[in-house]
Amino acid sequence: MARIAGIDLPKNKRGEIGLTYIFGIGRATAQYILDKAGIDYNKKVNQWNDDELNAIRNIITNEFKVEGQLRSEVQMSIKRLLDIACYRGLRHRKGLPVRGQRTKTNSRTRKGKRKTVAGKKKAPKK
Repeated sequence: MARIAGIDLPKNKRGEIGLTYIFGIGRATAQYILDKAGIDYNKKVNQWNDDELNAIRNIITNEFKVEGQLRSEVQMSIKRLLDIACYRGLRHRKGLPVRGQRTKTNSRTRKGKRKTVAGKKKAPKK
């Protein structure tokens, strides 16, 4: 079983895809790591030998922030924005989209489930 940065990589996936299960590693970074370790992208994770696994582990620990370290850095960046009360910090605080997206429609991911507001009653005709 391949365990890197506290994550169990899926055995039957290609190495390039398997590495993306680690928070902070995407496709391009996974390709860079495998190139540097001298491993084929298409080689499955369960086919990696101990030397290859150690090479990947060393590259990741020496060159990248991943998992807990990266998550805490992201949270600290958001906290900094909240503390200085800049526009982006206020958007984070209100739970609204931060990067200029429209909010009249859409943005349900940030705003959550719709809260229906009752409409105005029409005045009766005389």
